Amino acid sequence: MFMSRSEYDSGAKTFSPEGRLFQVEYAMEAIKLGTTAIGLKAVDGIVLAVEKPSASTLVIPTSTQKIEKISTHIGAAMSGMTADARSLVDRARIEAQNHYFTYDEPIKVRTLSQSISRMTLAFSDETSSNKYGSMSRPFGVAMLIGGIDGDVPKLYQLDPSGTFIEFKARSIGSAGASAETMFTDFYKDDITVKECLVEVFKILKQTIKSLTKDNVEVAIINKEKGYHMLSKDELNEYISNTKFI
Repeated sequence: MFMSRSEYDSGAKTFSPEGRLFQVEYAMEAIKLGTTAIGLKAVDGIVLAVEKPSASTLVIPTSTQKIEKISTHIGAAMSGMTADARSLVDRARIEAQNHYFTYDEPIKVRTLSQSISRMTLAFSDETSSNKYGSMSRPFGVAMLIGGIDGDVPKLYQLDPSGTFIEFKARSIGSAGASAETMFTDFYKDDITVKECLVEVFKILKQTIKSLTKDNVEVAIINKEKGYHMLSKDELNEYISNTKFI
């Protein structure tokens, strides 16, 4: 006796006869409705940028951050369901701290990305005994994880399927596809963080209706300063000084 489509839809771990996990596919679709997030790898660091939706003036800005610090040398930009992203960020921070206390060294970006990807697969219809606990559904969020391994910048994308892939440049979210088409116009292997910042603000200007210091977040990760979130004044300076085409 065959299961109906609705039964395949509701089972987070149930493959359809065509070999599809519908719940994971739905989670991937949710990301396409999320805010645009951009990650660029330069020779001297990583640039992360995220569109920040307009919110009430009564909302405290730090409570709606789309870029989060994982460790002194790693940051994460997110697109999709914020609550899911915060859950993964909290677990990633614990993973990074545990690694440092155990091995007396900073966790590598790939190691952390792999660890988070395992967390995204900890969904089940039953109570799970793994150390991450379990979710009744896949996480509805994708993340760009950027950081420095020694002297080498690294950038990874994670998605609800548990896949993590290393990129030179990547964009996710509602305008992710259009932003990526712009990468080919300027990206080169020896691009610097300063050059990336100029191009990022050009892209944001074209993907955000009215770009201001209040509707965007940008972070830089490099060897000298580690993780650094641009202040409102720094954002204003880049926005006013960047010539848009």
